[in-house]
Amino acid sequence: MTKIAIVQRAPAFLDRAKCLDAAVAGIAEARAAGAGLVIFPEACIPGYPAWIWRLRPGGDMAQAEQLHRVLLENAVDLSLDHIQPLRDAARENTVTVVCGMHEREGNASRGTLYNTVVTIGPDGALLNRHRKVMPTNPERMVWGQGDATGVKTVASACGRIGALVCWESYMPLVRFALYAQGIDLYIAPTYDSGDRWLATMQHIAREGACWVAGSGVAFRGRDIRDAAPGLDALYPEPDEWINPGDSVVVSPSGAIVAGPLRKEEGILYADIDVAKTADARRTLDVVGHYARPDLFTLHVRGSPLASVQVDPAP
Repeated sequence: MTKIAIVQRAPAFLDRAKCLDAAVAGIAEARAAGAGLVIFPEACIPGYPAWIWRLRPGGDMAQAEQLHRVLLENAVDLSLDHIQPLRDAARENTVTVVCGMHEREGNASRGTLYNTVVTIGPDGALLNRHRKVMPTNPERMVWGQGDATGVKTVASACGRIGALVCWESYMPLVRFALYAQGIDLYIAPTYDSGDRWLATMQHIAREGACWVAGSGVAFRGRDIRDAAPGLDALYPEPDEWINPGDSVVVSPSGAIVAGPLRKEEGILYADIDVAKTADARRTLDVVGHYARPDLFTLHVRGSPLASVQVDPAP
């Protein structure tokens, strides 16, 4: 049994250093409560670009460009080890950390950002970097498309874990690629929320016969309106919940065991029993006895230069 923690707190929008400091504090708090795995939401560093859902196409282009410039300056460059505070905190607290962030290429002349989630081991090592393969709707004005090099699972104290970002969870083949790698805990950092999203988390738990941790973004108008000039006009109501969060933990049976944490900041905890994945797969194993590998095969291109065949067990 391993305790996991989902940190659902408003970010310090457009401030990488403050976001990292808050994440480090969250890791220490979760560890003190006994957590062995600490999860942060989509684009946690330096905050999800929620303004894309309120800016007008064309008419607000100048403001969008200004915001993107600040976002680029505060994005994470892994080649410069901007996540060292997270790696140090993981090592000092002996926990695994999964965190969403804006990532930029090491070459400073490049302007493309990626919606990235990293997994850091309890020794502080970077275990995986996954770039969201398909930004959703106006997100394509902010993020480029990732590849499948990070569509993989890694070992942790609560079994094999993997992470897909937000609406990647609506892409059946991406989900299957993780199922085929024996995932025990499916982590979904997301900006989505509400009953439909919670139903998706429950569906994935049943389909993959795995634990699911949905890590939601929660913040109010007051948390974003002063982050950059002009945002106060987009978010005139300080007390408005722009996103309610809805972090949740679902068992392999599809039952919600913790959360949803809605319109509230805090840390959601749950105990994970990896053995329950095997119990669930006795009746439904979509990459085992329920797979029909004689009929279906999935090929995953990890990068333009690499192709990986993912075959269900015969």
